[in-house]
Amino acid sequence: MTDSQTAPKPIPGHLARLARHGYGLLALICLLLWLPGLLSLPALDRDESRFAQSSRQMLDSGNYVDIRFGQVPRYKKPVGIYWLQAAATTVAGSLNRDGHADGHIWTYRLPSLLGGVAAVWLTCWLGSLFSAEAGLLAGLMMAASLLLAAEAIMATTDAVQLAAITLMQGVLLRTYRAVKEGREQPSTWVVLAGWAGLAIGILVKGPVAPAVAAATIVVLCAWDRDWKWLKQTKPLTGIALTILITAPWGLAIALESHGAFFQQSLGGDFAAKVAGGQEGHGAPPGYYLLLSVLTFWPAILFVLPGMAQALTRKTEPLTRFLIVWAGAWWLAVELVPTKLPNYVLPAFPPLAILASLWLLAPKAEQGWRSYLPFIAALQFLLGLCAIAVAPLLLPKYYALLSPDLFDNVPLVLAAGAAGLSGLIAISFILTGRRLMAFAPALIAAVILIPVLSAWSGPGLDRLWVSQRLAALVAKNRGPGDPPPMLAGYEEPSLVFALGADVDLTDGRGAAERGAQLGGLALVDDEERPQFLARLAEVQAAATMLDDLSGFNYSRGRATHVTLYRVAPLGLQSIPQAR
Repeated sequence: MTDSQTAPKPIPGHLARLARHGYGLLALICLLLWLPGLLSLPALDRDESRFAQSSRQMLDSGNYVDIRFGQVPRYKKPVGIYWLQAAATTVAGSLNRDGHADGHIWTYRLPSLLGGVAAVWLTCWLGSLFSAEAGLLAGLMMAASLLLAAEAIMATTDAVQLAAITLMQGVLLRTYRAVKEGREQPSTWVVLAGWAGLAIGILVKGPVAPAVAAATIVVLCAWDRDWKWLKQTKPLTGIALTILITAPWGLAIALESHGAFFQQSLGGDFAAKVAGGQEGHGAPPGYYLLLSVLTFWPAILFVLPGMAQALTRKTEPLTRFLIVWAGAWWLAVELVPTKLPNYVLPAFPPLAILASLWLLAPKAEQGWRSYLPFIAALQFLLGLCAIAVAPLLLPKYYALLSPDLFDNVPLVLAAGAAGLSGLIAISFILTGRRLMAFAPALIAAVILIPVLSAWSGPGLDRLWVSQRLAALVAKNRGPGDPPPMLAGYEEPSLVFALGADVDLTDGRGAAERGAQLGGLALVDDEERPQFLARLAEVQAAATMLDDLSGFNYSRGRATHVTLYRVAPLGLQSIPQAR
């Protein structure tokens, strides 16, 4: 091998200058990509609204141990994200004069935004072990990835969990590298920060963070046939710190719920996902590989060649750790029967770093590796087509006033500009100018992600059934009305919009309770025959005030809901419902 083949590739001056301000630039890009959607999109079903409503009820009740959604316990995830969302809502000043939390979803999304930024920064921190430029490129890939962008604008657990896992794995990586390369060990404070990351991960999403660490450690130690390096992680002190952070709430919820939390979260939710396809979310192995053309777009343009290059350098401790981290976790989630797109997210930071190393590599591929950029370009093109066309097609099917495909000229221009930028990136990658391909690929994402989340998304009225129903309730609600009754359509976003006191029932229950108390009833078409039949049986009166149609994306089907006012028995001035 000649010296010219092994010599480091010269770093462009502008990239080196940007890398000196890497963390500020990454924060700016994150806000540019994520903040528009965070502020614009209504509360989403189902998990986001469940988390936000439970956090809201925590604030309203003052009980920061128990977790409830509506009138029932919510014992699927630990308390960490609820505490963060409650704190963010308080700091944001989103409390009314009575001290109760207002229903502004953006305040509950702030922890996800900050968690996403932290995950991007930590990816940059790890990539900088190779070079500042590699760290910056890896951080930008994470910031622009479609999956992290989605998680960073939703009030769910995954962005915060990713930050905790990346911190935990980053400290583990630095410890492993120090032992294998004979370097100075990370300080005690850095090691304890890694254990704190594990504890935060446990408080946010239970066993996921320990599972990522365990998968990495087991495969890495089996590969090396060496476990001794783990002594440098200060396991006794670290385990004690983890228990100190997690045990107080664990003991409190065990007493509060009489053990029901651990039975439902571990024995129910977690075990059910491992044993089979929970809640209809089963899929065969290969699901995440196929979906990666979207979830890891636009970085998917560089991931496959980056992974192939890493395998040629697997003897290097840093590279070996990243391969194991990404590969072990990706394989684990592919084998688990229950599959949701976000499960694979903890594998993205190491893949982004390996992809950035390929961008900065000094030589072109040889042999079979020379074909990988063509495969990566095809993956990128598939994602580009889907994401660029989506803001044009979605309004046609899900907006109340369905426009023609090319009616919205600014939207067409934005999609066209992003598409052109993506094609330029492909042309660069196919002609061997890999680093030059990065900028146009990033520009395509900077255009398309805000267009989807803040421009096209909020206008899809047919999807936002809960927000439209809440407006009807606000318009027709009278003084002294009891909480509205929901029969059939009971999506969490509607509970978040109307408050925890809503009466979740069926058609017969809505008729019976309406006959006793009166008030408004929102009745889905599936429950409408039972509602009207029971009204007739109890000789109650009601009137139809309004109705609306939409698409329930949680169930993947059209829905139609009618708003009734039911008169209590004895008040016959309101005509019988038809």
